[in-house]
Amino acid sequence: MTFTTTTVDGEEFAAADLAGKPTVFWFWAPWCPTCVSQSPQVLDLAEEHGDDVNVVGVAGLDELAAMDDFIEMTDTGGLTHLNDESGEVWRHFGITAQSTFAVVDENGVVTDTGYLEPDELSARVAELAG
Repeated sequence: MTFTTTTVDGEEFAAADLAGKPTVFWFWAPWCPTCVSQSPQVLDLAEEHGDDVNVVGVAGLDELAAMDDFIEMTDTGGLTHLNDESGEVWRHFGITAQSTFAVVDENGVVTDTGYLEPDELSARVAELAG
């Protein structure tokens, strides 16, 4: 994975820094009720597999203020969230709708994309985490 962007906190982010560990990218939009309902599951994944798997939110389809509100409302501030107002990261992964996941193995190969049911996502992450 070779892209750089900025987090919602304004920090520089380089995907290359994720190398060597599987990564779950969670593509969400601030106004998406499905995304809100997924937040506990995403937090559980990060807590359960945080040492072995990167979990990164990718916020898009709205402005930074709305992204900040979503993060506060869902209590997901402990995760890294990318500010993708321009849609560059979404296009990088071929994502066309919110509430989508991209699961990437430790070598940077995308193994799954799309809407994944909680059990399906948990199983994929557990498999990649070893």
